Amino acid sequence: MATATAKAVRQLHFDLPPLPYPEDALEPVISAETLKLHHGKHHKKYVDTMNQLLESTEVRGSTLEDVVRSSQGKLFNNAGQAWNHNFYWQSLTPKAAAPSGALRQRLERDFGSFEKFCEQFGAAAIGQFGSGWAWLVEKDGRLQVTATSNADTPMAHGIRCLLTLDVWEHAYYVDYRNQRERYVQAVIEQRLNWAFAEQNLERK
Repeated sequence: MATATAKAVRQLHFDLPPLPYPEDALEPVISAETLKLHHGKHHKKYVDTMNQLLESTEVRGSTLEDVVRSSQGKLFNNAGQAWNHNFYWQSLTPKAAAPSGALRQRLERDFGSFEKFCEQFGAAAIGQFGSGWAWLVEKDGRLQVTATSNADTPMAHGIRCLLTLDVWEHAYYVDYRNQRERYVQAVIEQRLNWAFAEQNLERK
């Protein structure tokens, strides 16, 4: 029985999810060229490499979250990046609207104001040295901003993620060259998906 279970686990395979919007839907903040490269090349490579590694690696569970939480090394890096990118695409929207209701109240309570949240989130994204991610998370009953390096993700540490912003260079270099600040500001002001954040906050 144990052998059959291990065999089933080794056969885990994940597909590259389609973007939740057309490649040109985030323009002019993020170009269709960037999405084509970022999703179709970078994200796909993480998924493909993860699947190759899963052919010879035993992990616990059956979901992508399970793989991230139970792996390390190269498999963790590729599974983490696959999950982070899935989450990142959902964190963006062509039709951004300011947060409202309970989420807005939580942001104001935990950061002082929505504007102060934007400042902290932007500072985390811009200040992340090298490649990584900025996150809005819920931890210990409060909304917090944090940053992770490379493929790391708060999800791997049992922390609820609400939104993320990719600050690897491939996320913005085509459109903004080395001006990460412009990319971060534009996304925060025009493309964050607050409906997605609210869904994550309400999820049990």
